[in-house]
Amino acid sequence: MLLDDLNVVIKVAEFRNITAAATHLNMRTATASAAVKRVEQALGAELFVRTTRSLRLSSAGERFLPTCEQAMSMLANATQNLKAETGVIEGELRLGLSSDLGRNVIAPWIDEFMDENKKLSVKLNLNDSNIDFYRDPIDLALRYGSPDDASVYGFKICDVPRLLVASPSYISTLGAPEKFEDLQTHNGLFYQLHDKVYNDWEFLHDGKPLKIKMKGNRTANDGEMVRRWAVAGKGVAVKSSLDCCDDIINGRLVTLLPDYQPKPTQLWLICPSRQSITPAVRLLRDLMKVKTKDLLLKLSQLNVFDGSLLKDI
Repeated sequence: MLLDDLNVVIKVAEFRNITAAATHLNMRTATASAAVKRVEQALGAELFVRTTRSLRLSSAGERFLPTCEQAMSMLANATQNLKAETGVIEGELRLGLSSDLGRNVIAPWIDEFMDENKKLSVKLNLNDSNIDFYRDPIDLALRYGSPDDASVYGFKICDVPRLLVASPSYISTLGAPEKFEDLQTHNGLFYQLHDKVYNDWEFLHDGKPLKIKMKGNRTANDGEMVRRWAVAGKGVAVKSSLDCCDDIINGRLVTLLPDYQPKPTQLWLICPSRQSITPAVRLLRDLMKVKTKDLLLKLSQLNVFDGSLLKDI
């Protein structure tokens, strides 16, 4: 049996669908189906029970697949670790990134990462939607917020302050809010995920939580679009300090109400399983920690957020 064929079988078992597995592996459905048949012929047993509408493991498949997965994982880890010991990092990283952070911050870091590891290839999936490792063609994702799925594995990269921002042109026209309550007279720029519009903004003031429901005339399901609107002077926005760091440093955005800090978040690198944590993933994690630390420390020197939020750096 070919190792590539076994890998197809594992993915078909994972997705319970040959077409979905083929899509994940970037191959034709017919190619994936042929790989499954070759393995079944070699074993002399059918691994899947097929109907016109569904596919599930047979009793033989239920016995074979766990051992097969364990053996393939051990082989992959042994291969990766051996290459890592010789200084060779290779393979493909399929990385999911949010739109704003991915395009404007992470992409240049990935270029640097690949320049240092010439045998590595990368596929980036830029999307603000929630990650589904069984649906999306990715192996790991960099996402804001602590993962709430106990089945995934992750590395916390850093704590990330959020900032209340607007452009100098907006402030010169409409003025800056002087009190927290003044925010209700300003035009909010909102992010939307699925059917939820994030117009309830949460802040911390003297360690106490505050919430305000904002009104606004612009909503987007793309974080970069919200930032662009803010830079263009269309309203006020709450953004990750990583997303808008360059805008603040270069004066395209200014922070508002410094005594009221938007509720901070975290940045995590997450994987669907422990077996996904290869030497390349660990190197990428280390790079992200160094780069985000440098960026946030540079921003903290401008006193745009409470420095205690970076106590872990």
